[in-house]
Amino acid sequence: MSLIDYFRSSPAKKSSATLAKERLQIIVAHERGQRSGPDYLPALKQDILEVIQRYVAIDPGQIQVTLDNKEKDLSVLELNITLPDESKPK
Repeated sequence: MSLIDYFRSSPAKKSSATLAKERLQIIVAHERGQRSGPDYLPALKQDILEVIQRYVAIDPGQIQVTLDNKEKDLSVLELNITLPDESKPK
């Protein structure tokens, strides 16, 4: 190997930045595949909780938000909220 070959970039060799980018893309794709729902679900849950708390005092642990992909073009957003029993005296 000559000194000139050392500095000459080979088309078969990839730069470390390119390799790092490809590896990061694989990691991100893998992480997305393991998530149970879209990125907006936690924010949506918090917004719904804030709106409901304007009218009824509920525990944040009493709301469940799930997104179910039934078909290719159909997703179902399900909310399960346990409301307090209003018949009991406060």
